[in-house]
Amino acid sequence: MKKALVICAAALLFACESPSKSDIDNQNLAQDSLNEELKNTQLLEQALAMQSAEKQARFVWRNPKETLEFFGIKPGMNVLEVLPGDGWYTQILIPYLGKEGQLIGVDYDYSIWPHFSFVTDEFLKERRVWSKTWLNDMAPFVNETSAKVSAYSFDMIDQQESNSVDAALFIRALHNLSRFESKGAYMSKSIEATHRVLKTGGIFGVVQHQTDESKTDEWADGSRGYLKKSTLIQSIEAKGFKFVAESSVNANPADQQGEDDIVWRLPPSYATSNGDDTIKAQYQAIGESNRMTLLFKKL
Repeated sequence: MKKALVICAAALLFACESPSKSDIDNQNLAQDSLNEELKNTQLLEQALAMQSAEKQARFVWRNPKETLEFFGIKPGMNVLEVLPGDGWYTQILIPYLGKEGQLIGVDYDYSIWPHFSFVTDEFLKERRVWSKTWLNDMAPFVNETSAKVSAYSFDMIDQQESNSVDAALFIRALHNLSRFESKGAYMSKSIEATHRVLKTGGIFGVVQHQTDESKTDEWADGSRGYLKKSTLIQSIEAKGFKFVAESSVNANPADQQGEDDIVWRLPPSYATSNGDDTIKAQYQAIGESNRMTLLFKKL
């Protein structure tokens, strides 16, 4: 009898300690998630290692790994990149998103360009065919294992990609839209178009030159390159997005702006140093601009 009780007790203890099927399934899911996260990290690190030495030297200021991870950008996503320029982030995203992914380069609405003082007739002529030119420039980075790449301007994007995009990245792209908002509601229309093309729950990622809240709205209208965080959050939330989180990864407290300062005084532009090595060294010591990094999602 005593032996039987011992056996029953042992069996009961074993039953209590044995994980249920649900527990095992949850453990497997957690392990799968961890494995996927590690794989994605490796893929991103591989894409970063492919970049030129000149570009990698700027990682200390631009923090592409930490930025893309904060936004939750993963292989296989359909990602929209606003004002991709010469492809600084594009050349990272194309291999990282992989063959199941898609990258969409998006230019400003063509009608914004005549408002820039530097624009010439030749520039406008070239901007007319920007999407074709940009795709040709990015073609050497596309292969059978990389993301597919397409390009539109904002006045065309939502006709092509409605409710199909996983994430939109506005990396140093909002100040000009804000600057000319009164000329054609460019910022409002761009955010609205982005809302239309994103899936519900889609990511709206912002990296933007940031000034402090004490600056006047006129000073921080974007013409100097800087925007205020409170104003930007309010503008984006007003268009159907929810502010989710922020990161300090791209912050630079040394960038303290005076009343006459513009963001382009700092590296890599040194626009106001006028060839003076002493002034350039001062700006070099500050480093690149103070940038807010904000994550929103489509409601």
